[in-house]
Amino acid sequence: MKDWLQCLTPFKTAEARRLAILFAVVYFAQGMSALPVQAITISLKDQGLEANDVAVFFLLASIPWFIKPVYGLISDFLPLFGQRRKSYLLLTSALACVAGLIAGFSSHYTYWELAVLYMMMGLGLAYNDVLTDALMVENGKSKGLTGAFQSVQWIAVTGASIVVGLLGGYFAEGRNLQAAFSVAAIFPFVVLLMAVFFVREKHVNPENAGFAEIWIALRTGFGERSVWLVAAFIFLFNFSPSFGPAFFYYQTDVLGFDQQYIGVLSSIGSVSSIAGAILYTPLARLMPLRRLINVVIGLSVATLLAYLAYRDRTSALFIHVIWGITGMVTTLALLDLAARACPKRAEATFFALLMSIFNLGSLASQSVGAHLYTEFGEGSSAYIWLVMISTFATAAIWLLVPLVHIERIELRARHS
Repeated sequence: MKDWLQCLTPFKTAEARRLAILFAVVYFAQGMSALPVQAITISLKDQGLEANDVAVFFLLASIPWFIKPVYGLISDFLPLFGQRRKSYLLLTSALACVAGLIAGFSSHYTYWELAVLYMMMGLGLAYNDVLTDALMVENGKSKGLTGAFQSVQWIAVTGASIVVGLLGGYFAEGRNLQAAFSVAAIFPFVVLLMAVFFVREKHVNPENAGFAEIWIALRTGFGERSVWLVAAFIFLFNFSPSFGPAFFYYQTDVLGFDQQYIGVLSSIGSVSSIAGAILYTPLARLMPLRRLINVVIGLSVATLLAYLAYRDRTSALFIHVIWGITGMVTTLALLDLAARACPKRAEATFFALLMSIFNLGSLASQSVGAHLYTEFGEGSSAYIWLVMISTFATAAIWLLVPLVHIERIELRARHS
């Protein structure tokens, strides 16, 4: 019991607690950036667009999240005003804030204008994400706190999702897209303030910045078989085409859920996700990562099969609670693996690469799912097919577990 309680409070030093607070606030702000998503979706649906058209919109608007390794390379190799992280964090937070305000104060915009504004907002947020994750990996690996820090991050982003579910559903019900963007624009400014007061970084001397060591680390990392296996592992896990626009259309057209109730379901799932994130902290410190990943893959497969019973408000409520817990624990286990697989001195670039693959797998699966849902006839049978595809894709990850050599990755992370 004593060991379990100690694992629940892993931040023993003032430095660790300062970083935990920083990560919590920044990730809460990033979570609030999803506030316009439901309003955008219902607005496009009201214009007569199909599920696959909506998926294409979000795929295009999410391009900045696919090129995150570029931000890591820039941050590692081109310090701005003598700093690798803080200066860029200030600049990109300002960009996201301005883009959100422009969208919030615009009364009319076309499909493409809205996509560009949302893309610019995403650019600032994606860059923020890379910089924050670089700080997390750099400090977390040396302190053995990558899992704990990521639990804090995901508790914060999930807490924001609770607000997004309730407030986003309210804005979507009223078709008030401008208000959704205006509120979302506040939070990048909060990140800017956190960067000013909480990010502490040594000044980098361009003549002694360690570029040679970073370049060697990059070359070594790209040649590491384990890094690419982890990337494939993450991509396959996120390939769940039953979610995204197809699932939204199933909720609205087949089950008849109103926008407010969809938002409530999202918030309920987020509350249970917080429970999953809290649970992951002691699990990550008490259970070997390979065993934990095997367990959570099994839980994910079982929970996906439960979506076959997603037929009414009661079953939807129950399934969102279960998926919130199991989905969060599984996601954190995979992200913990990604953080430990990053080579020393090139953490920003490689964690950004793995997270880009994480995002690509999710968005590509949503696009494929929306297309298949339309092709299968946009009804209950189409939804069942998508759930089965998601389940088999997740179960296939088990075949990769022996190939990744997770024990070796854990050992190397401890030594570094």
